Amino acid sequence: MEPVNVFSVRDLRQHSSKLIKDAEQGHLSLITKHGRPAILAIPFDEKLLEFGVQRTLALRLFEKRHLTLAQAAKLAAVPTEDFMVLAGAAGIVVVDYPPDELDKEMAAARPLQ
Repeated sequence: MEPVNVFSVRDLRQHSSKLIKDAEQGHLSLITKHGRPAILAIPFDEKLLEFGVQRTLALRLFEKRHLTLAQAAKLAAVPTEDFMVLAGAAGIVVVDYPPDELDKEMAAARPLQ
């Protein structure tokens, strides 16, 4: 899980170029004032234009594994199945089983004979 960058208002004054560089690299950043969250900086990109702020935030947090599938769907205000389709359209892998684990799941899903 990739951490969200956190900047205080003071950091922002002194390191605004880092915030911009991080945004260009697709990183979310949280700006705090007196230790409390004040602003969430979301990179401005094609996903933001295509899906809107709320859904883009849900997609990014799901992609970075900060949210589960169900949590991300709730944040995006769509049913889980619709969020899975949305994630696929955004090029985000929804199910990422390692091959050996997938084989076990497939074997367990086969009907008994």
